[in-house]
Amino acid sequence: MQALFGNSTLMIILTGALVGVAGSLVGTFLVLRRNAMLSDAISHSIVFGIVIVWLLTRAQSGPVQIVGAALTGVLTVFLTELVARTRRVKNDAAIGLVFPALFAAGVLLFNLYARDVHIDEHTVLLGEIGFVWLDTTAIAGLDVPNAIIWMGLVTLLDAAFVVFFFKELKLSTFDPQLAAALGFAPGVLFYALLALTSTTAVAAFDAVGAVLFVAFVIVPPTAAYLLTDRLVPMLLIGAGIGVASSISGYWLAVAADVSIGGMMALMTGAFLLLAFLLGPRHGLLAQEWRRFGQRHADASRTLVVHLYEHERSARVDEENVVSALEHHLGWSTARARAVLARSLKHGLVLREGDMLYLTPRGRETARALTEPWAPAEI
Repeated sequence: MQALFGNSTLMIILTGALVGVAGSLVGTFLVLRRNAMLSDAISHSIVFGIVIVWLLTRAQSGPVQIVGAALTGVLTVFLTELVARTRRVKNDAAIGLVFPALFAAGVLLFNLYARDVHIDEHTVLLGEIGFVWLDTTAIAGLDVPNAIIWMGLVTLLDAAFVVFFFKELKLSTFDPQLAAALGFAPGVLFYALLALTSTTAVAAFDAVGAVLFVAFVIVPPTAAYLLTDRLVPMLLIGAGIGVASSISGYWLAVAADVSIGGMMALMTGAFLLLAFLLGPRHGLLAQEWRRFGQRHADASRTLVVHLYEHERSARVDEENVVSALEHHLGWSTARARAVLARSLKHGLVLREGDMLYLTPRGRETARALTEPWAPAEI
């Protein structure tokens, strides 16, 4: 077992994976609430809470620091809402006013009173995930990395919160008015969610830093949102992307000899790009494919209406023939062939030599398009 905890590669990947899972659990609800950038505000403003706790208790880590930073995150949101309620600035501008002020105050206090302490703004922002396996605590005779201990506990806490309050979180996220009417206290749930976000941030900052934490909170849930419209799959996919980003980011960083944390963050962006391109519903390629299909369907509708309008006219032998499609509908030879092939395949048109005839389905489709009260079949 000690060999397991002493495996530096495994501990680094596991730390990143735990941060990815914990960040995605809370980040999913922030993304759905359109409050994703609050995670960035919290991750920076906790610098103020960390230095205040150190000045009061001289504690550089542990539960006191976690509680202090969590309260700072809640303070950030409270001040943001307080500024926004003045109605002189919008909510996003209020975030931009509050968290830089708290972050600047924290950095200033660090430089004034904590110069000789290893806690500094560089550690908070960037961390050093490559060294997490060196900082250990003895548990049952095993030297367990502190990052694994704290991130494991926080990940379990986040998971328990989501599981036990899933119905309340779901309802307050999608319909806060109904949640309030049913007595679910959406405001309290929101502040609890932000407190957990702050707790996760301070547990993660010593290992991965605020920058990678923000990437794990925002990017995997956003990628998952492009892949599914259901909440449970979104939570699972987001967590999976966090784990995959940690694994792939580590090995690519080792291969390229670059920052491990930076490569993990980059891989979250790579998965987001894949989801943006390949998502089954919101993906760029899927949308383009639907537009492509719609254009072909519209062309088939144009063909059946053209045949319908002329099938009883004196010029039917001139209009409803294959050779007339290019001239009368303005199509190229290739387009005319493609539209005709699609219409034949879908049972809208019959062909006898050069003549074209509507099937019963094609005729009903044409009637639905030319007579709005008739039912459509395409």
